[in-house]
Amino acid sequence: MARPVTLFTGQWADLSLETIAEKASSWGYDGLELACWGDHFDVQQALSDPNYCDGRHELLDRYNLKVFSISNHLVGQAVCDRIDDRHKAILPQHVWGNGVPDEVQDRAAQEIQDTAHAAAKLGVNVVNGFTGSSIWPLLYSFPPNNPAMIEAGFEDFANRWNPILDVFDEVGVRFALEVHPTEIAFDIASSERVLDAIGRREAFGFNYDPSHLGYQGVDYVAFIDQFSDRIYHAHMKDVWWSDKLTSAGVFGGHTDFGAPGRYWDFRSIGRGSIDFEEIIRALNRINYSGPLSIEWEDIGMDREAGAAEACTFIKNIDFKPSTVAFDAAFSD
Repeated sequence: MARPVTLFTGQWADLSLETIAEKASSWGYDGLELACWGDHFDVQQALSDPNYCDGRHELLDRYNLKVFSISNHLVGQAVCDRIDDRHKAILPQHVWGNGVPDEVQDRAAQEIQDTAHAAAKLGVNVVNGFTGSSIWPLLYSFPPNNPAMIEAGFEDFANRWNPILDVFDEVGVRFALEVHPTEIAFDIASSERVLDAIGRREAFGFNYDPSHLGYQGVDYVAFIDQFSDRIYHAHMKDVWWSDKLTSAGVFGGHTDFGAPGRYWDFRSIGRGSIDFEEIIRALNRINYSGPLSIEWEDIGMDREAGAAEACTFIKNIDFKPSTVAFDAAFSD
């Protein structure tokens, strides 16, 4: 095995950490990527209780599991988003508070700064998450966008996230954005632009996830090569997209996941359209040695069977890069 295979607990927040740890261990996982919701990892408790982080490690140790990163996607979303009632459902009450948009954004920014401190206390150096975006609603340029409006969106991102990243620098933790529709970066072009907006500072990189790129028509293998120094974490997640015309296209047609006629849907690993062999080869090219963290989603499959199968699939397809040329035996 070349890299540890972990399970992202975000889709399992209805289960206690002990329950999902026991299950993940029985399925063959090496560790968990702890979500900062449910009871899996509480940022404020990590900061206020001197025994909390040790307790998380002790729980995982009972099941021979490690933790390499934590993830706070839901709160990160509120930093740059235009806040509305949808955010109330995903935010902790102390972040949502009175629901006044500017104040929600400020509290979300503070919580992400606190997350950096909590990660350092836990002993991990990567926080995965979202950033939100004030300009995602301007994606389709009609009425025609004023380029200055788009530039203002990247400036808003930089103004909100640079102070956050200052804290990440202070504590020696890096933030890894999961490049994803609705975020400030959602493909290769926007990822380049977002790095430029913050002066390409090292505290900010990417949580690589091919499932959010492939169905858009983005070259998800080229992403690894282009951002070889910015892949701070890697999600293994599959997605299927149609090779035929459909009634609900890339934008989804306001249909639910799994609805007939969709152009794409998330699938259990190995059952979609992503070429994981090429991903592993690309990760080897850039010398990525971090975890391969399975984010399991498939509306049409039992999740426990799928998560167990996904672990086996990734462990079987992962391999160490060669340290010698294949024809070295013929050299002088």
